[in-house]
Amino acid sequence: MSGFVFSEKPIGIDRGEDVYLYAKNGTEYLDFGASYACAPVGHCHPEVVEATTEQVERLMYVQASYPNAARTALYDQLADLAPGDIDNVWLCNSGTEANEAALKFSRHATGRSKIVATMQGFHGRTMGSLATTWKQKYKDGFGPLAGDVEFVPYGDADEMREAVDEETAAVVLEPVQGEGGVNPASSAYLQAVREATDEAGAAMILDEIQTGLGRTGSLWAADAHGVVPDVLTTAKGLGSGLPIGATLVKDWIAEDCGNHGSTFSGGPVATAAAGATLDVLTREGLPGHAAAIGEYLVGELESALGHAVREVRGEGLMVGVEVKRGANPILRDLAMDHQVLALPAGRSVVRLLPPLTVEREHVDAVVDALEDVIA
Repeated sequence: MSGFVFSEKPIGIDRGEDVYLYAKNGTEYLDFGASYACAPVGHCHPEVVEATTEQVERLMYVQASYPNAARTALYDQLADLAPGDIDNVWLCNSGTEANEAALKFSRHATGRSKIVATMQGFHGRTMGSLATTWKQKYKDGFGPLAGDVEFVPYGDADEMREAVDEETAAVVLEPVQGEGGVNPASSAYLQAVREATDEAGAAMILDEIQTGLGRTGSLWAADAHGVVPDVLTTAKGLGSGLPIGATLVKDWIAEDCGNHGSTFSGGPVATAAAGATLDVLTREGLPGHAAAIGEYLVGELESALGHAVREVRGEGLMVGVEVKRGANPILRDLAMDHQVLALPAGRSVVRLLPPLTVEREHVDAVVDALEDVIA
């Protein structure tokens, strides 16, 4: 048997349709993890499949210096949908690459090197992004990492103001921490970060790799908080499972952005999938649906689980259930006994990131399963 890097789960997935995944033996699983939010419009949405198939048959690849209709259309879509006056788009292949670009662009635009990041934050596993990721377990064995990174407590505006100074190139943070335990930031905190970076002439980078594309109840979490960052990064569900990410930046960041590139930046097949995904998200109003169903999910969880858990928190369909024991045994029992797939967020949080197409009956099934397992 050939070697592999990832540890494998004892469930071989064969196909997917909307909110369900199917094992090789035909077992149906309700997918409330969506492979870390990578299926916002559901698995194998017909429009995404059609757009991808048509592009594969026409042109699988041409590098980004040659104009291509699918890529150009996605540039325009993302610029139109981005918050405020963010009008520039750089495409890549993953969330960590999008964050690498954000850090490089910010340092180049400001001529500074210091990066302020937050405790419990997660921004990726490549060397630059990893330097801004908090948990040491992700860093062990890979040092020395990129330097000049300072960490401050998440949600503490005073500590943020103290850290951001005339040497700061950028502040990078998630509007809701995902891997760190599904921790939402307040509007007041994000606005304080915006003010601190403005005063210092530094860039505000919002990592919306997981929170973007309707996940938290608005197309971007930034929209709900009345904050326009200088840089916004997105990936995960952008291509409905095909590898694609994007770094969206204001003009002052994009101007003379430096020598940065990628061979597979904006490949035609991935951009066709992303364009179709955005079409479905916006036309079907899935961010608003996520807000409504997410509110129902949190309410039902709180009612069913009560004092059996420490807390239920999140925004939209990014929900964390902090349990009183390890999350992994609960996730195992959900999968094996109830055919429900979910995710951990740290040691003690069960993370729910279903496709944005879930309905109340799916929520009810997951709440019943969690109640049974946790009880």
